Amino acid sequence: ECFKTLPPMHKYALVIQTSTCSRTLFLSNPERKGEREMPELPEVEAARRAVEDHCVGKRIRRAVVADDPKVVEGSSPSEFEAALIGKTILGALRKGKNLWLRLDSPPFPSFQFGMTGAIHIKGVEVTKYKRSAVKSEDEWPSKYSKVFLELHDGLELSFTDKRRFARVRLLQDPESMPPISELGPDALLEPMELDEFVESLSNKKTPIKALLLDQSYIAGIGNWVADEVLYHARIHPLQIAASLSREKCEVLLKCIKEVIHFAVEVDADCSRFPVEWLFHFRWGKKSGKINGKIAVLHNSLDI
Repeated sequence: ECFKTLPPMHKYALVIQTSTCSRTLFLSNPERKGEREMPELPEVEAARRAVEDHCVGKRIRRAVVADDPKVVEGSSPSEFEAALIGKTILGALRKGKNLWLRLDSPPFPSFQFGMTGAIHIKGVEVTKYKRSAVKSEDEWPSKYSKVFLELHDGLELSFTDKRRFARVRLLQDPESMPPISELGPDALLEPMELDEFVESLSNKKTPIKALLLDQSYIAGIGNWVADEVLYHARIHPLQIAASLSREKCEVLLKCIKEVIHFAVEVDADCSRFPVEWLFHFRWGKKSGKINGKIAVLHNSLDI
């Protein structure tokens, strides 16, 4: 089968060649700036776990908030700092790609990671799979730091964002306020049951990948996770969601759970992803073999 034209977001295809057939899977264009830098649920969950492991139960001794109203919304730096200093971190929570700190009293700082948002804890490797463009050998705190916290035991934490697409807010009740209140069920914490999933797709006339990327439908799935689960489920990204059979819905739901659970368990460390995962062939990486089958990356406009 020959594909001559594609929407601009699907410039590249992965072709799996066997002796009897050739399977084509369209990938997001790796030349689109920032796309592969976007943190998704596994990266944000790795950050949440790091904060939970190292910061919970500790009091905030000092806070430095950047004077950057594009990223830090609704509060001046001095107001934000005053709301944090002296508070104790009781927990770190997450929904989708949003993380917030539960303090001993409101308001609570929330972090919407955007394209390059990242949590850094001095002396702690949060995740090897973060594309924040801030390296461990850079100055500390980074010039890209938006919120810097020094805890009472000397531990230091920083939320950075180089490209300034993240959003940092003080919220009285994060789960009941936008943007978190507008999210669909969390792909890790609130998995759909099969009947609910099938019913939810039955009237959706949009391509299945676009639907998976809709955070109001399922929260936390981004480009690489969507491509990975569709690859495992053998579903074309442009297939209309409502056209999926119940059997395909069951396979897709299983793949969503398996991919996300595995990525989370390895703290989003891509070097520990299975060798047969599509992830290793994304973003212009070289061709290779998956379980003995040749995998070739082509520009799909030339196929």
